[in-house]
Amino acid sequence: MLELQEMPEPHAAPDEVRVRVTAAGLNPMDWQIAAQPDVAARFGLTLPAGFGSDFAGVVDEVGAEATGFAAGDRVYGAAIGRSVADFVLVRTPAAHLWPTPDGIGDEVAATLPVAGLTASAALAAIGLRTGDTVLIGGAAGGVGVFAVQLAKLAGARVLGTASERTFGFLRGLGAEPVAYGPGLADRVRALAPEGITAATDLFGREAAETALELGAAPERISVVADGPALPPGVRTAGALDAGPGTLERIADAIRSGQITVPIAATFPVERIREAVTTQAERHVHGKIVIAL
Repeated sequence: MLELQEMPEPHAAPDEVRVRVTAAGLNPMDWQIAAQPDVAARFGLTLPAGFGSDFAGVVDEVGAEATGFAAGDRVYGAAIGRSVADFVLVRTPAAHLWPTPDGIGDEVAATLPVAGLTASAALAAIGLRTGDTVLIGGAAGGVGVFAVQLAKLAGARVLGTASERTFGFLRGLGAEPVAYGPGLADRVRALAPEGITAATDLFGREAAETALELGAAPERISVVADGPALPPGVRTAGALDAGPGTLERIADAIRSGQITVPIAATFPVERIREAVTTQAERHVHGKIVIAL
């Protein structure tokens, strides 16, 4: 259940900054946390709780002992279970708060932390390099749109699984689309008869299992979602595994036009339940953003 509630206005403690949130990007983990207490517990949350992880906005209060940010700074960051709100408090020094670069709007900035870090970590886990042919499962989703473009920037050929109605969208990002479902291995083999060298599965296990069937080495396959165990050597990766400077590099690529961030829809906060339901159906091409 998602309910909008009026809460007392929070204020920054001496070592905190307060961010006036203008946009919050949604991720599958947000509704998984809200729907499954065991998932919430992994992130140190108990329900009922706030909602959302990614946000962007402006620092409007700075505690007397806070460091690194000043009132008026545009920022974006991650605050699990707290981002869809008028204000987010962040303790400093802040590991998960970054200055928003000039030229990047708040809606785009609010999509970056979870999806950008996860995509980068998933590709780093398999050592993606120039000349690879990589299969990306769930390529049209919120993490997939970053993974496809980062893989292309790394010099790889990208095959991305998706529904047929997203094929044009994926081609626009530089991927060669392939329909998921029964017979995936045959369709991948037809597209890349020389074989695939790496894979990352951003949704379930189908792409990872297909990569194994087609002869990719387990250590060159990564998954990001919980699910059935895979053979030894297959890597798991998540946002916390991303290396330092990852978001700065992604932001630079966005500013230079090397990466685009497709925003599928923007909802006002009053329509939060509709926004989450839309994303949970897993047919969204790109990111969903809540405007505050």
